[in-house]
Amino acid sequence: MASPTNSPLPPKRLEQIATDVCNSTFASVEYYEHPKTAQWNEAIIQKMLKAVMSEATPQGATTPAYKFAVNSTIVQHVVPTSQLNKATSTSTSTGTGPEGESTSSEAAAPAASKKGQAGRRGMHSATAGYWNEKTDGMWSFKYDGEAKGLDVVIMLIWIAL
Repeated sequence: MASPTNSPLPPKRLEQIATDVCNSTFASVEYYEHPKTAQWNEAIIQKMLKAVMSEATPQGATTPAYKFAVNSTIVQHVVPTSQLNKATSTSTSTGTGPEGESTSSEAAAPAASKKGQAGRRGMHSATAGYWNEKTDGMWSFKYDGEAKGLDVVIMLIWIAL
């Protein structure tokens, strides 16, 4: 998290911008669709950059006093299709076993091991930088898209000019 002393905008304002960006990007989205993730990431990055650059540009200046980089990562939840109003599918495989016998198996989603953790995938991310700690920094934010079967992690990096 950014400290308020070197952040180009107050952390609470960055959080509001990131929330607004994600809400607008996912407004018409019902559930996670992998083929659309590149489009969603691009929209999040562009909207975040535009908003931060606009608000970080001093009055009367034409450019902000920082260079910015934005990263967006979309993480899919393992959500049962019944929760997404989608048809349930199971995969069935048939073949020959080691003794030549006919085999058949059906794959089903694993049951949740702990209440409250059902449908979640683990993720850990870390970033470091070598820069001037008084003027440069980074900030990260997690958007909870529980109802849509996804989460978004946004990271903003700034380097003073």
